[in-house]
Amino acid sequence: MRQSRLLIFIFILMALTACAGQEQVTTPTATVYLPPTADPLATQLQETAGARLTAQSLPTQTPACTNGLEFVEDVTIEDGSAVSPGQQLDKRWKVLNAGSCNWGLEYEVQLIAGPAMDAPITQALFPALSGTEAEIRIVFIAPEEPGSYRSAWQAFDPHGDPFGDPFFIDIVVTEE
Repeated sequence: MRQSRLLIFIFILMALTACAGQEQVTTPTATVYLPPTADPLATQLQETAGARLTAQSLPTQTPACTNGLEFVEDVTIEDGSAVSPGQQLDKRWKVLNAGSCNWGLEYEVQLIAGPAMDAPITQALFPALSGTEAEIRIVFIAPEEPGSYRSAWQAFDPHGDPFGDPFFIDIVVTEE
C-alpha cells in the first residue's frame, strides 16, 4: 500500500508539474478600426494657420518682365536704296533686346504699315536673351511698278501686344 501511495503521489506530482509548465494561451481579438472624426474647431484652426502661412511667409511673385526692342542699324539694304522691279531683297536689321524679357519662340514680327512686298505679314522674331543683340531677317520681292516703297514692321509679345521701336525697309524701285 505504501507503494501505491507513492505511485499516486508521483502521478499527482507529474500531473501538477506538467500543468505548471504550460503557458496559458489566449485567442487574440480583432481590433476594429475606427476612423478619426472631424473636429470642426481643429479644422478651422488648420485652415486659419494655412492661410496665415500663405499670406505671411511665402515669397511674393517676381514682377513681370518688360519687353523692349531698340533699332541698332540696317545690316543690308540702306534706306532709299535703288532696286530693280521684281528683285529679291534680303533685308536684315540689327536690334537690341532692351527689355528684361527673353524673346522666345512665341514672339513675332508683324507688318504694321505699308506693302508686304510678298513677305509673310507675321513672322517669328529671332530668339534673344535680355540685353543681347539679334538680327531680324525678312526676304522681300520689290514691286514691279517704279516708285518709292516703305514697309514698317514691329515686334509683338506672346499676348499680341506690340513693343519697341518699329523698323523699316525703304526702297526706290527704278525703271528699267
